[in-house]
Amino acid sequence: MAEVSDVLMSVLSTIRVPRPGDRVHKDECALSFSSPESEGGLYVCMNSFLGFGSQYVDRHHTRSGQRAYLHISRTRKAPKEDDENSGSGDPPKKKPTRLAIGIEGGFNVEQEQYEEEVKVVLFPDRQEVTSDDLATMPDVVRERVSLAMAGLMSADSVSHALQVQQWDGEVRAESRHAVELKQLNNGTKIPPSGWRCEVCDLQENLWMNLSDGRVFCGRRYFDGSGGNNHALLHFQQTGHPLAVKLGTITPDGADVYSYDEDDMVLDPKLPEHLSHFGIDMMTMEKTEHTMTELEIAVNQRVGEWEVIQESGATLRPLSGPGLTGMKNLGNSCYLNSVMQVLFTVPDFQSKYVSNIDKIFNEAPSDPTQDFKTQVAKLGYGLLSGEYSKPAPDPGEGSEPSSEPRGDQVGIAARMFKALVGRGHPEFSTNRQQDAQEFLLHFINMVERNCRSGVNPSEAFRFLVEERIVCQQSQKAKYTQRVDYILQLPVPMDQATNTEELQEAERRREEADSSGAPPPTPVRACIPFTACMAALSEPETLTDFWSSAAQAKTTATKTTRFASFPDHMVIQVKKFTFGQDWVPKKLDVSIDVPDTLDLTALRGTGQQPGEELLPEVAPPPLMTPDVEVTGILGSHGNEEDDSLYSPLLSPVLDDSTVSQLCEMGFPLEACRKAVYYTGNTGIDAAMNWVMGHMDDPDFSSPLVLPGTSSAPGTTPTESISEEHLATIVSMGFSRDQATRALRATSNVLERAVDWIFSHLDDLESMEVSEGGRSAAESEGSREPPPGPKVRDGPGKYELFAFISHMGTSTMCGHYVCHIKKDQQWVIFNDQKVCASEKPPKDLGYLYFYRRVTE
Repeated sequence: MAEVSDVLMSVLSTIRVPRPGDRVHKDECALSFSSPESEGGLYVCMNSFLGFGSQYVDRHHTRSGQRAYLHISRTRKAPKEDDENSGSGDPPKKKPTRLAIGIEGGFNVEQEQYEEEVKVVLFPDRQEVTSDDLATMPDVVRERVSLAMAGLMSADSVSHALQVQQWDGEVRAESRHAVELKQLNNGTKIPPSGWRCEVCDLQENLWMNLSDGRVFCGRRYFDGSGGNNHALLHFQQTGHPLAVKLGTITPDGADVYSYDEDDMVLDPKLPEHLSHFGIDMMTMEKTEHTMTELEIAVNQRVGEWEVIQESGATLRPLSGPGLTGMKNLGNSCYLNSVMQVLFTVPDFQSKYVSNIDKIFNEAPSDPTQDFKTQVAKLGYGLLSGEYSKPAPDPGEGSEPSSEPRGDQVGIAARMFKALVGRGHPEFSTNRQQDAQEFLLHFINMVERNCRSGVNPSEAFRFLVEERIVCQQSQKAKYTQRVDYILQLPVPMDQATNTEELQEAERRREEADSSGAPPPTPVRACIPFTACMAALSEPETLTDFWSSAAQAKTTATKTTRFASFPDHMVIQVKKFTFGQDWVPKKLDVSIDVPDTLDLTALRGTGQQPGEELLPEVAPPPLMTPDVEVTGILGSHGNEEDDSLYSPLLSPVLDDSTVSQLCEMGFPLEACRKAVYYTGNTGIDAAMNWVMGHMDDPDFSSPLVLPGTSSAPGTTPTESISEEHLATIVSMGFSRDQATRALRATSNVLERAVDWIFSHLDDLESMEVSEGGRSAAESEGSREPPPGPKVRDGPGKYELFAFISHMGTSTMCGHYVCHIKKDQQWVIFNDQKVCASEKPPKDLGYLYFYRRVTE
């Protein structure tokens, strides 16, 4: 032990006690998905606080020279018999009041119970030091090492801190009516059971008005179930705002709805308000589902939940390489589905998994913050099969299931999710997201991190040719743009079961008027050929500025492929807006084919004898003699005034911008719509908005050609060295990084967006003595003309699709089906099974690969 004490003394200066703000990775290995519960446990460097599994800790020791690691190992305990605290004398669990985990008012999720063993391990000989061993060592060693061990064990891990932060969601607000609510002294007393709606005698989903004590049924849900809206009608007739859901009242609270505020609310005087009508909260028990429980149950009844998840069949669990499940980290099914599909694509496999040793050897000192390292870690985790093992039984003593569950240990991509979502207003949260938006976001990150070397996102990149013909002059204009996803329109008027749909709507209206149970919903059947026809038909532009006629006229626009990618992604545009501007999802079945031939949609370019429109700009929207302050024109502010010179700010029709904003669209998108339609009115701007809603930069600031891009044109206090280093690490020179940060007020995320939208300018800028251009850094090669795309035959076969269940992209659930060795496999988070009936007609994103003859 004296020898070990001497080693500890020699490395004492490298052992740190965690301070507030230190990132402690004690739940997950930086290079694999090993954890303290894995075989071999987790080794946490006592200097950098990075965690490593047993297969990577020697590599870190060799590279860093660190010798002292805290080894944490956990083994599962047998579960307690008393799960419900019955007869234990423990207080009842408090009802959560917010969508949060591990914080006041949130869900108190009890972690599985583990036996934990903690000791210090000294490398390279792996000498072990326990707490008992420390007691025999010199005071200076014992105190320093004990403090570091205690500090590491008590510190919040990075993953826990992120979990709390990401789940800190919606808080039910206190109703403004609650404190001063007037209750009628009408002698009404509510019995403890036997409730019925006063109008229709419904006996469930009942709400008692807190002003007069009258009981009515609740609203009808989107699938036709629920109530008959009589509680809402009572509010409309009386103005009494608050109602409590009978059956949800417990000593901890109840569901209270404010019809006036149109939201679930908190009533701090609820015990008093209930007592007025003879209800004692302390004696009530829950007999009805809460609104959250009901929403889940209703979603699951709507058919597509059962069909898409293949819930009616006993599915055969699968495991092995390429068949690894992913844990749901709280609405992360959109990310899980997208990454499962991407790592089926050979380009992503070869870029990140085949080169994993090289990537890990070249990783920076903190690999948790390196994009390439974390993507490689995820790809290897999915493809290796190391984590494709059956999940442990829920616990000894529970009844063994007669059906195979299909659940796996799987991988929890916490580090990856935190890294790709960092700084993003949506993907950094635990809210549900749109899988299509995440796919584009991830491809954008791949593009940024692959400026030199192989870029796997080229597998999806293609060129779109847009041909606009002026109907007055018959002259044409051709433009090309890069895209990664083909958006397929859904022509509802082309449904093949129109009569059935009309009959279902008639029955629904009859049920509404009579109070009868709603009929079973009918799904519209849309031919895939009708969707393709809608995609290829010409679009009429009514307010087109013709450079030939020098006036506004009508034009037609046709869209074709200028190249065909190796892999084609098709998004079915199921999500749209109703006439009331409320987002809705189209309930459709589309007969999507297994093979696809897009050859007929290839663009032809300028035709022989066809004249082109003159390259003349439309009337300018700039007024150089009028100074307009602020990036946002009249909406500007002094803190965000750096992108443009004030003399070049566009003069936009404020009334049109305001009208669009009132419809709920982002301000910058509204400004773009007005600018790009030449101040020609609300209709043209509205058409622009609807046509560009899916653009990745839809709500990004309006950037005008030639505005304040030179260094020094915008005042900045100082450029962040950390931000400079981040951008330089992407392959840009220091001058280019400085230029981007100056143009965007030193905001890193905006600077990265700016630099990738000004690549042409940056490639041609003069290089100062302090750095080289990106072209020089890649061997002084000339940049290729135009974006790099692959091209080939337009024949494809379906190999994967992602499906969505729920009413909008912001809620519900995603799963993916992938064809592996001619067998369709369903990936439903941690469940990986052979698919019996892949629901190809209900997909949202479809992935095709080129068929080579």
